[in-house]
Amino acid sequence: MLRRLVAEIEKFPLTRPFSISRGAKREAEVVTVSITSGGATGRGECVPYARYGETPESVVCTIESVRSAMEQGIAREALRNMLPPGAARNALDCALWDLDAKRLGIRAHEIAGFHRLSAVTTAYTISLGNPHAMGEAAAQAGGYPVLKIKLGGEDDESCLRAVREAAPDSELIVDANEGWKENEIEHLVAACEETCVRLIEQPLPAGRDEALRHFRGRILFCADESIHGADDLDALSDRYDAINIKLDKTGGLTSALELARKAQALDFKIMIGSMVGTSLAMAPAMLLTPYAQWIDLDGPLLLARDRVPRLKFEGATLFPPEAALWG
Repeated sequence: MLRRLVAEIEKFPLTRPFSISRGAKREAEVVTVSITSGGATGRGECVPYARYGETPESVVCTIESVRSAMEQGIAREALRNMLPPGAARNALDCALWDLDAKRLGIRAHEIAGFHRLSAVTTAYTISLGNPHAMGEAAAQAGGYPVLKIKLGGEDDESCLRAVREAAPDSELIVDANEGWKENEIEHLVAACEETCVRLIEQPLPAGRDEALRHFRGRILFCADESIHGADDLDALSDRYDAINIKLDKTGGLTSALELARKAQALDFKIMIGSMVGTSLAMAPAMLLTPYAQWIDLDGPLLLARDRVPRLKFEGATLFPPEAALWG
């Protein structure tokens, strides 16, 4: 049966600027895909990421390059052979999952082999800033049991201590987004130990993270930019204890599930993460939560306006998506 594919760029303003070590943004710019077949429509969303050379326009161009095959009805596995991992494949793959669920009349998590999905606790992200601003943001988010702290700025130690003072009872995850240098990691790891940080995510640039071997056993390290697919896992075991799985990196839910299963078999701990997007981007990632020790799907909480319908949050508790949203 022939399909109809639509891809468009959408923008969603943030409640406040969101900053990491690479820069700041004031809106989430996403690419949304819809695939219609036999009266059913599946949707997917991706967030193009400049770190990997993506722009919204380039992602739409990549989607258009496979329009004919998509409209002729190729399946998810064939899509994996046509496009590399990345945002474009993610949007298409998730739209196909949603389409299959709607055409079959069953939920996507059942297709994935899960009887049901449970509500989970998500981390809440504190954007990079000066110590005072980050301390204030942490105080306002004190009701969240897990805070993810963006570092990689000029005064990370002071920022970290300000957050810990403002949120003494929260579990802290530090995310440097490749922003630390090898000659400063010793004292930054020590500062994380002093403030009872649970996990440090991607402190050094991908491909230049060999120094992490010397700190194994002192604190947990999580790979983000260093991990894209299942083939990357074997090379990480001497540096990292955990991996951050994001659909925009793996190129969709199909590959992300494969990565989660292999990572679990190799005894990696797992974080489920995302870029800053809407509820439509987070919903497919919920199918990965049964594998995870940490959930970081707070993107919709950072938006001034989300989609309707949207994911349901009660404080830090995130509930599985309704079928009207996705899956």
